[in-house]
Amino acid sequence: MHILFCVGKSYIPIYRQMVNQLEAMGARVSCLMYDQAWDKALIKKSIQDVQVYITAISACDREVIDSAPQLKYVLKTGTGLDNVDLDYATEKGILVSNAPGENAISVAELAFGQMISLSRMIPMLDRKTKKGEWPSGDSYELAGKTVGVIGFGSIGQKIARYAGAFTMRVIAYGNYQDTDAAQRLNTTFVELDQLLREADYIVISTALNQSNYHLIDKQAIALMKSTAFLVNISRGALIDEPVLLEALRQKQIAGAALDVFETEPPKSLPDLDNLIVSPHIGGTTQESISRVADVTVENIRKFMHHEKPEFVVNQTAVSKTDR
Repeated sequence: MHILFCVGKSYIPIYRQMVNQLEAMGARVSCLMYDQAWDKALIKKSIQDVQVYITAISACDREVIDSAPQLKYVLKTGTGLDNVDLDYATEKGILVSNAPGENAISVAELAFGQMISLSRMIPMLDRKTKKGEWPSGDSYELAGKTVGVIGFGSIGQKIARYAGAFTMRVIAYGNYQDTDAAQRLNTTFVELDQLLREADYIVISTALNQSNYHLIDKQAIALMKSTAFLVNISRGALIDEPVLLEALRQKQIAGAALDVFETEPPKSLPDLDNLIVSPHIGGTTQESISRVADVTVENIRKFMHHEKPEFVVNQTAVSKTDR
């Protein structure tokens, strides 16, 4: 079995261990490293005789799938599947799985780190103190505030759990409504407009799809409190970035923290004290990377032994491959 592994930036320290495990199972593994994995033409050339494709951020669209006549299984080293044409893969009978929940702790912890950093102005105070200044500024406690969570999957639920430790009120919005988890985590589901109006902190943790592109636009920002903070640890295209950046310049809202961008890396970003940015590292702690690697290798082992992999997202493709 031939495997193509497009190695994401976070997996560079651990990819050789994964390759050794896969080769010990009898697989042949070809790797495209992070810089190469952006090159779709190279992916299309490399995938022509591949049965299994491991991707982090590399394309798995119709063009790539059509270049891989032997492809049977696609594994995403993470949760979001916006770089995978799931419908076309299913039409072709190709299994697709991800690793949901394996990086939820890391992403939720970053969200809280960003919330605290925004509330206490930590990056700005750090920069100015190092310059010899002795700055001050408005800061806030999280305790007693309302956090609005957009998307109540594994990450959203972790955020709600952590919010309880800060004695925060939690409201949530999303198509997926786990009422049992919400009750357990003292979370109330509300409509989006209500969440935007009431939340002191808004955390976006929902998957990107066609229906929520630029979910946070000019109208959404207009509903937010002037003291509200916005945190995005999901996908950049959920926010209309130019509109948000202008709102931050005008101090229409208090601040924002972005770990993700519509174009990565972003071409340019303004130097604003009320904007915190990071390079899409929410799910990439050593612990989460290790968990995702274990799931990925184990799922390939199962596939090679004709067992059902975990976290298959297109069950109809399973029935096609079984025929």
